[in-house]
Amino acid sequence: MDQPDRRAPGWGPERRTPFASPALAGVLAVIVVALILAIVLVPGLLPSSAVGPTPLPTTPPSLAPSSSPTASPARTFVRPTPTPAPTFTSYVVRAGDSLNSIARTYRTTARSLAWWNRGAYPNLDPQSATYAPGHIEPGWVLVVMPGVVVDDASPPSPSPGPSLGPDPSPGPSPSPGSP
Repeated sequence: MDQPDRRAPGWGPERRTPFASPALAGVLAVIVVALILAIVLVPGLLPSSAVGPTPLPTTPPSLAPSSSPTASPARTFVRPTPTPAPTFTSYVVRAGDSLNSIARTYRTTARSLAWWNRGAYPNLDPQSATYAPGHIEPGWVLVVMPGVVVDDASPPSPSPGPSLGPDPSPGPSPSPGSP
């Protein structure tokens, strides 16, 4: 029977791996744990892109000049939260509706509804001699700005109405051969 030669290279103590020693394995484990703790506990050790997104500060940093010449807080830009402006919506008048009932629904006044809709429905124009706020018809589409009340002291600018001047369209053109 052929037995391998135990004195050949690769057999015996010289073939051991570096991790075979329990002392060396313990030292390596301590180093790995120390590195992980350093990364977690020491901010700025790694670039911010390697760690993840930085949270926004809860309080804005002081922008006043610092009396310390060594460090000054970095200026950060926090985007403002936009406040939505009131916008118009439309309402289709139903049987039994009145300007007052519609105004209550949208937290405004009947007079405000009249101001906003005077261009489409001339009887709702508070400045007109034909002002009749009690006359609305089912099917009319009224514009409404919920929660907004028009100040009668400074009403909105007049909406364009029919022109009262001469008709700008040209008259009939003369036919050829007529004097």
